Formats: sequence, C-alpha cells, structure tokens
Amino acid sequence: MRSHTLQVHTGAQETVHDLTRECAAYARKCGGDGLLHVFVPHATAGIAVLETGAGSDEDLLAALQDLLPADDRWVHRHGSRGHGRSHVMPAMVPPYATVPVLDGELALGTWQSICLVDLNVDNAERTVRLSLLADRG
Repeated sequence: MRSHTLQVHTGAQETVHDLTRECAAYARKCGGDGLLHVFVPHATAGIAVLETGAGSDEDLLAALQDLLPADDRWVHRHGSRGHGRSHVMPAMVPPYATVPVLDGELALGTWQSICLVDLNVDNAERTVRLSLLADRG
C-alpha cells in the first residue's frame, strides 16, 4: 500500500473543500488499478463524495446546520459556540471514503467530487491521508 498526506487549510468558516484534483494526481502518480482510500484523522471533519460547484456543497452545509445547530445544546463544550456538533458530524459524514482507481484514473461519476467537510472553525489546518491499495492480480 502506498500512502501520502496532504495539508489543507480550511480557514475560519465551515467549508466543503474539494480534494478531487489532489486525489486524481496521486492516483495518476501511483498508476494501475486499485482502491484509493481518503481519510481525515480528525474528530471533527469528514470526507464526502458529492457534486460541487452547482450548490450541493452549500446545500450540504445547510443540511448539517439544520441537523446539528451551532447552539448550546451540546454536552461537549469547549471552543466556539456549538463546537460539540463538530464532534457529532463524523457520524453523519464519515472521516473516510474509498474510490476505485482504474488505470491510474479515479472511477468517479461525471459530477462526483471528493471533499473534505469541516464544521470546526477552531482548527483551520487539516491533514488528509491518501492511501492506494493496488491490485496485485
């Protein structure tokens, strides 16, 4: 298995950050067939496969705001108001995704993108691990 880390600056706002270009470049570099596993080793971030640029990224953030309001209901309390919701979010948007790689290319659908989802405005720096499990057959 080959592995590589990315450092992503997400800033001080909730965000859906598109990682597709970096993931595709890594898959091309590795070549061949296999599975690309994308993992964010943080308790307050997730990885989603969705359409971006047509409003779906904003819709996802709005849906998460509806499901996980940034208010004082959360038992986990430190940092910014509603920070506890960031610790619940990975149960809905998991910290990983796995995408097939065929001949060094991501086998995503036409409108699919691989995105880092980050609601935690207290941590602007994220690490993302890309691991390619190559087909040895």
